[in-house]
Amino acid sequence: MTDLTTTYLGKNLANPMVCSSGPLTQELGTIKRLEDAGIAAVVMHSLFEEQIELEALDLDENLSFGTESFGEALSYFPDMRDYNTGPDGYLDLLRRAKESVAIPVIGSLNGTTPGGWTRYAREIQDAGADALELNIYDIPTDPEMRSEELERNLIDLVREVRGRVSIPLAVKLGPFFTAPANLIKRLSEVGVSAVVLFNRFYQPDLDIDHLNVDHHLRLSQSDELLPRLHWAAILFGRVPIEVAISGGVHTARDILKCMMAGAQVAMTTSALLRHGLDHVSNMLLDLRRWMEEHEYGSIREMPGSLSLMRVPDPSAFERGNYMKVLRGEMSGSSRYDWSRRVP
Repeated sequence: MTDLTTTYLGKNLANPMVCSSGPLTQELGTIKRLEDAGIAAVVMHSLFEEQIELEALDLDENLSFGTESFGEALSYFPDMRDYNTGPDGYLDLLRRAKESVAIPVIGSLNGTTPGGWTRYAREIQDAGADALELNIYDIPTDPEMRSEELERNLIDLVREVRGRVSIPLAVKLGPFFTAPANLIKRLSEVGVSAVVLFNRFYQPDLDIDHLNVDHHLRLSQSDELLPRLHWAAILFGRVPIEVAISGGVHTARDILKCMMAGAQVAMTTSALLRHGLDHVSNMLLDLRRWMEEHEYGSIREMPGSLSLMRVPDPSAFERGNYMKVLRGEMSGSSRYDWSRRVP
């Protein structure tokens, strides 16, 4: 029997498929169905810094104001008058999930500043979470803020949370930092066990007919996997931290690419929203078939096999690859026929 087991954040997992933070982990019934479908772990939907502050100020009716800047879609937030998605409701759902499923349940906090909200890291731990994912969703719009200040604030925030909990800690980052490898190395030095590559920024569109800003939730596609694979392959064996890939995982082949790049797990949500929860079992079946056809006995044989450290030509992840592509030196499907360009 093909062995799909792996480890992530100190837990043994039946396979490398994890449901990422989002609407699917917002209800207990869906979490149970995910487990039945074969998912190996779930990350709870995020508890937002703004939610905690608003509850403290008794302003729940204003929860939806400004959510275009949040890291998850506007539609993910039910009206708090109908459903308690504030801190107490979040912790209650986490407790019930831990009582109801055998798979690891990972809490999720979304914020940008140290303060009172970080105490909920301890509350999440006390509610039974197996680990905690910090979703650092910050869009710096102040032209006076320097990149080193932004990174220092992030490190300080993570250090404060790390000091409040003993469970494993993961950090979910955006893809736009100046020197991601160095930042991730510094995160490992303050006690972060894993990094999640990458947060999907929900960017607003412009409605030019009505002179307004449109807010859309666009599900990911497999081609979004490429920058995540790139950085996972660069990090493998060079930074002492686990890597999870989130964004663009839709097929068994996507999972295989994540493993070979150097990730411990592949996280998915959009594929399940598009195809249904049974897509988990379909992907796992396809994963086993591919491994059997290619004579892999265990998923543990794969991590990092196509990383920067192990590929015959490391320039594939560096500047040399850029020049080769432009010169048309790549082989097979990578070659582009410039003679077919539109005049």
